[in-house]
Amino acid sequence: MKYTQLGNTGIEVSKLCIGCMSFGKAGTIHDWTLDESESAKVINHALELGINFFDTANCYSAGTSEEYLGKALKNSVARDKVVIASKVYFNEGRLSREAVAREIDGTLKRLGTDYLDLYIIHRFDYDTPIEETMGALDELVKSGKVRAIGASAMYGYQFHNMQIAAERNNLTPFSTMENHYNLLYREDERELIPICRQMNVSLMPYSPLAAGHLTRPQWRTDSLRSRTDRVAMGKYDKMEEQDMQIVSRVHELSQKHGCKMSQIALAWQWAKGIASPIIGATKASYLDDAAGALDVELSAEDINYLEEMYVPHPIVGAINHNPAQGVVLLDQKK
Repeated sequence: MKYTQLGNTGIEVSKLCIGCMSFGKAGTIHDWTLDESESAKVINHALELGINFFDTANCYSAGTSEEYLGKALKNSVARDKVVIASKVYFNEGRLSREAVAREIDGTLKRLGTDYLDLYIIHRFDYDTPIEETMGALDELVKSGKVRAIGASAMYGYQFHNMQIAAERNNLTPFSTMENHYNLLYREDERELIPICRQMNVSLMPYSPLAAGHLTRPQWRTDSLRSRTDRVAMGKYDKMEEQDMQIVSRVHELSQKHGCKMSQIALAWQWAKGIASPIIGATKASYLDDAAGALDVELSAEDINYLEEMYVPHPIVGAINHNPAQGVVLLDQKK
């Protein structure tokens, strides 16, 4: 495994992060999530591979993702040997001071730990003043409940405004950005990613394999997730015809390099300067594939070939208003 540091924090993480939306009681958010025993197997295999970075959220599987992750880690590794991230937003009160203070306590209790390495705001909150949110997050850092803070999918101007608010008020700035980024979705290259680079904010994208579309030469499979994940359908199906040209090039390069398609997609992420892409694995073998991608070297010609067919896409990730209270799954295909 290879490692890198998050922003200016000094926190060292593996160059792969485990996305814990795959863990939790099935039916509470998705039908394809792993139960406690199966979740522990994947988590333990990640640890065996040297992966120390885990990303969950208060809303994943009604809190059971945090519970399963906390128990598996407690049974397998010392707390200071892993970096745990969780998120706040899809909850009552969004990112208000009261909500942030309440939700961190629930997250810590479910995880069975007294601090979080990284606390991420899951989306931009249109109802709460920026200064209130940044102040609430800063209080968590000063209290020792949180070591560093990060943000997730939003528009570049929103992230910039929040960082400037932190700077002006002498508050803790964001050190990471968890945005939607892969070979099939590159809209953040216009604004958000350059802002992150300017501010030395580490990128830890979600969906680096585009919900599996970058792992196989055909668009659909007969897996439970492929059949039932309406969020993935909503995010990707509308651009299927154009994006299959990119998928075909990923397949072609995987044959040239003698590796798996997923490894080409991940090698591209690191070539673009990504710190730690988030892998949502439902099988331990997928983690072996992901770790193997660290050995794949793409040439400048390879990268240009992979990127050449991209066209502008509808925005997926950043939102232009708060969804109705209780809505957790965005972008679903109706």
